Amino acid sequence: MIQPVVGGKVKKPGKRGRKPAKIDLKAKLERSRQSARECRARKKLRYQYLEELVSSRERAICALREELEMYKQWCMAMDQGKIPSEIKALLTGEEQSKVQQNSTKLSKVVKTEANSNNPW
Repeated sequence: MIQPVVGGKVKKPGKRGRKPAKIDLKAKLERSRQSARECRARKKLRYQYLEELVSSRERAICALREELEMYKQWCMAMDQGKIPSEIKALLTGEEQSKVQQNSTKLSKVVKTEANSNNPW
């Protein structure tokens, strides 16, 4: 018996491989629509997460800029021969807890932003 040649290969008789399944077209379209809905929902969640991350980082940046500005003002005052009251308090030990609380708050903001969990 002569075997037919298809695409340069000899086709063997028998039932090998997948049979073309009779897929219901409506069901296939519905699965595709559902998959697209799920994809859009995942994308929306991803963008919400990224927007929240950006806004929290922007808040941290603002807090750090305020702290930097305060330090710049202290330096300018010291250049003019004036000692800022905050630095006097640090040197004398007064209100040290107040300054520590402010710096602790800022460092906590920065640390929580750096250690935020990424669900992706």
